[in-house]
Amino acid sequence: MENEKKDIDNLQDEVGVNEDIDTNVGMEQESLSDKEVLESESDGMSSNDDENSQNDECEPALKIGLLEKTIKEKEDAYLRLNAEYSNYRRRTSEEKLTIGLFANEKIMSELIPIIDNMERALSAFDDKESSMYQGVDLVYKQLIDALAKQGLEEICPKMGDDFDHNFHMAVLQEPSEEFEAGKVTMVLQKGYSLGKKVLRAAMVKVSS
Repeated sequence: MENEKKDIDNLQDEVGVNEDIDTNVGMEQESLSDKEVLESESDGMSSNDDENSQNDECEPALKIGLLEKTIKEKEDAYLRLNAEYSNYRRRTSEEKLTIGLFANEKIMSELIPIIDNMERALSAFDDKESSMYQGVDLVYKQLIDALAKQGLEEICPKMGDDFDHNFHMAVLQEPSEEFEAGKVTMVLQKGYSLGKKVLRAAMVKVSS
């Protein structure tokens, strides 16, 4: 009996020791798992900190890039608007000038024959020193100056100039020993233009 009791006591002691060992092992495993969790959390926090620091460093550069892009777009839009406005002003000015010139076209065309008659009258005077001649010549010059201010220009080629069908009208053509073919040899009647428009072409004689 005593031996059996001793055996039982020894078994109990062994069981207690094993339980203590298991308890210690479990506590060590728990401490290790807690440590691993803490380390993983620490690593996650450090990686997040690194990402946040990188984001903080990149954010000002991104803002600067966006601002520079916006400023560039605004400058381009301003330049385009300024160019369009300049073209509009130029086009409007040209249109006003054209409208003003062509508004005077009818009256200019009616005044050209009067100019022709005044020139014929001046050429018919024998006494160029007479008061009559000087009076008519003064009125003629005032009329020419007034019309010139409104855009009327004479078309009066010189002898030897090339014949230009845009401004000249050939009414006679004959051979010339002095000029080669296609040259103006005589002006029979002056022409007139208003701006870029020919009101009357100059009548000329052309060498053949």
